[in-house]
Formats: sequence, structure tokens, C-alpha cells
Amino acid sequence: MDVAQRVAEQMPRVRTELAELVAIPSVADVRQFPAEECARAARWVADAFREVGFTDVALHRTADGSDAVVGSRPGPDPAAPTVLLYAHYDVQPPLDDDAWRTPPFALTEVDGRWYGRGAADCKGNIVMHLAALRALGDDVPVNLRLVVEGSEEQGTGGLEDFVPRHADLLRADAVLVCDTGNAAVGVPAVTVSLRGMVNVVVHVDALPTELHSGMFGGPAPDALAALVLMLASLRDERGDTTVRGVDTTQTWSGAPYDPEAFRADARLAEGESLLGSGTVSDMLWARPALTVLGIDCPPVVGSTAAIVPRASARLNLRIPPGTAPEQARDALTRHLVEAAPWGVAVAVETEAVGTPFLARTDGPAYEAVRGAMQDAFGRDMVLLGQGGSIPLCTVFGATYPDAEILMLGVEEPLALIHAPNESVDPREIQHLATAEALFLQRYAIQGRPTG
Repeated sequence: MDVAQRVAEQMPRVRTELAELVAIPSVADVRQFPAEECARAARWVADAFREVGFTDVALHRTADGSDAVVGSRPGPDPAAPTVLLYAHYDVQPPLDDDAWRTPPFALTEVDGRWYGRGAADCKGNIVMHLAALRALGDDVPVNLRLVVEGSEEQGTGGLEDFVPRHADLLRADAVLVCDTGNAAVGVPAVTVSLRGMVNVVVHVDALPTELHSGMFGGPAPDALAALVLMLASLRDERGDTTVRGVDTTQTWSGAPYDPEAFRADARLAEGESLLGSGTVSDMLWARPALTVLGIDCPPVVGSTAAIVPRASARLNLRIPPGTAPEQARDALTRHLVEAAPWGVAVAVETEAVGTPFLARTDGPAYEAVRGAMQDAFGRDMVLLGQGGSIPLCTVFGATYPDAEILMLGVEEPLALIHAPNESVDPREIQHLATAEALFLQRYAIQGRPTG
């Protein structure tokens, strides 16, 4: 029986395991869910990887208080290459429960897809790893290491701090970062480019207190109106980001993102425009993008006829490879201060920064994964960018400069990760588990040092 058949026979078990994991609401934010839920998920992951031959599996407390599941599985030959398998067990909060068509923490099949929070991001990748390893059984020809973190979605940096301080524990020749996805269902891909990010909160202070809008409105400065003008200056009429001092002219040279496919993936209504002066690929993977994540101001219900004295906004600036996050943060801060009208006071608070990442693709691991994807999916693999950020990839690259980093996973566009009604196509789990198993077999040969 070949690898693909062995994976296919496991799919009922894969569904059972994913249902168990999705049922654990492992949101790494004690303000929303008890910490015990993440602890339960960590124990589940540790037990599951012990069952597939990992020894010395342990929970390691990281600097942000989360637990990383770490383990190893020696191969039959110490001289064989070492592969580090990565995923994360924490999930985004469900957001609006009423927007879900199915219960967010109960894996539910609808039209062939499996719905539930974390079904794709990233618990689907955890069960994908397990299926690949069970398909190989006792014949895993490489040395394996494992890390499954518990706070990736919060961006608090627990594992980013842990890796350089425990470099030997996770050292590998190739790192499979399984937290991205394919171009579309059935279109195999490896992500080679990630945007970095800068998150800031801008505070505008215009008055000591609320003032009656009839008695003072007109000459008195309005904090909310000032904030609106400042935010409007961050994009032009085409939708291009216009933060002064941040390059907005780069172009994407890899596989393109078809505009009509993007419209369908983003569920754009007919007549809605695509933003920006570049292609979809340019705008997503090669250029910066400024998003207003939230605004603190009086809500509509309960507001009064008063001038708003203070207002704040949380901003997310995605930056492409080639742009340093510190430079982008300083440019955004300067832009906001200079754009402030009427002499209002402005303070910009930095929440987080993340460095962009660009993988090298000319090594034996990429050669092995191309062949494995071709065999598993029956078509050529493509190289993609991703508009999101995975700061850990930069840490891996700095800590293990000779390692090849491959980003792949089950999270294709229809998965709606981070949104209500997240789902996974089980065929993606099946094909990627097959590809991972075939990759380990190929890389045992192609990744062995020569000479």
C-alpha cells in the first residue's frame, strides 16, 4: 500500500481528531476564555505526538505565559537531515457567534467542508502532521523535531523569545512552518514571502472635556473630526497606502493572483472596486497596506450633542520584504503627527512590530517538496506571497541561517481564517499529509550532505 492510500484510510480518524481539537476553545486570552482551555489543547497535542513516536515530549512555558509543545523523534540514521515540524494550537476568538452558520467549537460538515474555529488555522495542520507520520509508520527516514506553540494568534511573542534561547532544542536543516496554505483548493503552493507589520494606537486630544456642540461647535477643535482627517491621509483616492517615507512602488514577480479569483475569495459584491494602482499580487504581497482596525469614540447609540474631546484609533500597517519595521513605524508616526490639524495633541503608541520575510528557494528541501507536491496533487507547485505576517519565520531564519524554511498548510482562501464560519476542505488535509510524508522520504536522500 502506498503513502497516499495509507493517508486516505486515515481520514475518518483525522476527522475525529480534528473534532476533538476544535471542541477545545483554546483562545490564548484569559479575558475571553479560561487558561485551562489552552492547557487542555497543549496536553492533547503532546499526547498525540507521543503516540506517533516522539520522545521527550514536554510543555515549555514561554515568556508570555503560554506553553509550547516540544519534542523529538530520532530517525534510523543520525547522519540523516533533521526536519522541524511547526504548528500552533491556539485559535482566534469566534467573534460574533450569531454570524456562524454552525457552532464555532463543534466541527460540522456542510457541503463537504468541515466548519469550526481552528479547523484550518491551525488545528487542521496539526492533524495533517499526525496523518503524514502515521502513513510512514516506523519508516520515517529523517530526524524529526517538533514545536507547537500556544499564543501565535495573540502575537505576544512567546515562541519568538523561546527559539533563540533554546536554539539547540529545535535546530534543524529544514523547517516546515505549517500555518499558510494553497493558492486554491487543489492548487499546491509554498509561501516564500511574508509582509511584516507595525501596529500602533494613535491618540488625539483636543479639549479638556465635552462641550455643547451648539454653544461651542465651529471654532472649538473636534478630536474625532481631527482623527478622521488624519486617517483619510493614509490612503489616496485609488486606495494606495500613502504613508510618507514608505515605498509603495514594488511589484510581485511570482505566481499572480487572478483578480476574479480574488473577488470570489473576498466575496466582493458586483460593482465594488479593487483598490490600488498595482495588480492584486502587487497590492497583497509587494506593497504596504494600512488598515484601521478600530476606533475609540462615542458610539452612535448613547451619543450626545457634544464635541468629542478625545479619540483614538488602532492601526495596522503591513510592510513588504525590503522595508524595515522600525523605519516604517517611525514613518507612520511622523505622518500622523504631521497630518494632525488645528494644533490638537497627538500621541502614537507602538503595540508591536514584525519583520518581513523572504525565503530562499534553491536548496534540497525545496527540490524535495516540489516533487512531493507534484505526486500528491498531480500538478505543479506554485510559489506564493502572503499579505499576513509570521514573525517567527524571521526568528527561525536568524537563529538557523543555514536552514531552509518552507511555509505551507491547509488554509486556502475559502477557509475564512480569523472570520466567522472558518472551515477546511478535508481534501487539503489529505493531499498535504500525503505531500508531507513524501517530502520526508525524498528529503532523506536529497538533503543528505554530499562529499
